[in-house]
Amino acid sequence: MLRSTLVAAGLALAFAAPVHADRLLIERTQAGEAANLPGRGQSMAQVEAKFGAPREKLDPRGGQSTAWPVIHRWVYPEFTVYFENDRVVNAVLNRAAPNETGPAPATRTE
Repeated sequence: MLRSTLVAAGLALAFAAPVHADRLLIERTQAGEAANLPGRGQSMAQVEAKFGAPREKLDPRGGQSTAWPVIHRWVYPEFTVYFENDRVVNAVLNRAAPNETGPAPATRTE
C-alpha cells in the first residue's frame, strides 16, 4: 500500500511541472490574442501612426528570391511586429522574462 502511494505521488510530481508550463504558455497565447497589437495587413505607416516609433528596427532578412520576401522586424517594449515588405504579417508579445521558455523551435525535415 505504501509503495503504490509513493509511486502515485512520484508520478504526480513528475507531471506537475509540464502541466503548469503548458498552462502558462496557453495564458500567454490568450493574452496575445486579447492584447492591442497591430493587425495583419496594416502598413508600416499605420503601425507607426498608432503605436509610435519602435524601440528598435532590426535589419531586414530574406529577399534572395521571390519565394523569400523581405521580412522587417520592429521591436516595441511589449511586442514585436513582423512585416512582409511593408505590410504586417504577424505581431507577437515579447517574452515576459529572459528565462521564460516557449515551444520548441520548428525543425525542417526533408
